[in-house]
Amino acid sequence: MQAEDLVLVSVDDHVVEPPDLFEGRVPARYRDRAPKVVRKEDGTDVWSYEGSEIPNIGLNAVAGRSPEEYGIEPTSFEEMRAGCYDIHERVRDMNVNGVLGSMCFPSFPQFCGQLFARTEDKEQALAMLQAYNDWHVEGWCGAYPGRFIPLALPPLWDPELMGAEVRRMAAKGCHAVTFSENPSKLGYPSLHSEHWDPFWSACSDEGTVVCLHIGSSSQLVITAPDAPIDVLITLQPMNIVQAAADLVWSPVLRKYPDLKIALSEGGIGWIPYFLERIDYVYQHHKAWTGQSFGDQLPSQVFLDRIVTCFIDDSFGVESRAHLNLDQVCWECDYPHSDSTWPNAPEAAMKYLAGLPDADVNRITHENAMRIFSYDPFASRARDRCTAGALRAEAGDVDVSIAARRAPGEQTKHTHATDLGSLSSKR
Repeated sequence: MQAEDLVLVSVDDHVVEPPDLFEGRVPARYRDRAPKVVRKEDGTDVWSYEGSEIPNIGLNAVAGRSPEEYGIEPTSFEEMRAGCYDIHERVRDMNVNGVLGSMCFPSFPQFCGQLFARTEDKEQALAMLQAYNDWHVEGWCGAYPGRFIPLALPPLWDPELMGAEVRRMAAKGCHAVTFSENPSKLGYPSLHSEHWDPFWSACSDEGTVVCLHIGSSSQLVITAPDAPIDVLITLQPMNIVQAAADLVWSPVLRKYPDLKIALSEGGIGWIPYFLERIDYVYQHHKAWTGQSFGDQLPSQVFLDRIVTCFIDDSFGVESRAHLNLDQVCWECDYPHSDSTWPNAPEAAMKYLAGLPDADVNRITHENAMRIFSYDPFASRARDRCTAGALRAEAGDVDVSIAARRAPGEQTKHTHATDLGSLSSKR
């Protein structure tokens, strides 16, 4: 298979929400309380809600920028590539990147709607969250049928409401919901608690995949106050191993045998040793810890039930004999700094070359289609879905690197605590 033959479906991209998101979607009594974009005196744009300002952090929207310009400074919409927030330009950027389908995680509400969960008036909070979800399904994904996998935010503060929202969104064709990799870090019960059972039950019933994105605990991997940000960026994906361990040893997977959970942007290269370790722990310690997986090993439960996702992981692909290739999905991460845009097909072929076509297809799109109840071929003939065919429709899309800063302006030297400080304010 050649790069132009790939059919690429990314299960991890991101949307920078447009300023008109809430227009016409919020009940009249809450209209004046809805989040809104405010232009600050320094020229940056922030979302304003309930007395808080949430900036668009530059590192989250660097597609089309020179790596020398990457940074965590707040930015404006004018400084971003339009595909970050404009649905029509997003599809054009997908086409020029040879990407057929995309699942987009939120930005300013945070990965699992923490912003709305902090709202004191919970009726207002639910109204805002549902307005966001309706915009995402109808306004963002609905603008281009067959091109997006819808993803819902949950009302974290009430598991019964979470279950109801999962069911409401499933009726709209949305079978994915974003949740925290470690809710205890957000001040909620852990994955080991029965507190979340109404949520798990609804997801299991509706075939809704629970996506745990790295960073969704609002906690960053900061080893020391003066550690360079390179340390954080290196460790952040591998930190998902903590969520993996929580899931395996919690009752969730055994209590809900039909539930699917995805470790979003967590990579796959770490998994073989993790599987070896959990089996060793089980066999050596189950007599006194009381764990029981019946006639299975914990590694089998993980492989059968956990969806693993990666952007660029050649070692993980080389270790595929230790994985369940029916549970592995590909990611692009547009428009974040780890993204392979606009060269995703070429980047993917560096580790997919030489694999049987059947394995390539599973990783690049078939698994995502099955797991997330997504059928792009219902809207578009398959021969028009390949990277080559999509790029042929995007001949006028400019992918050249564009300078956004004034000549001579430099990104400041950044430590991990700088980003941690911004995260804690959000």
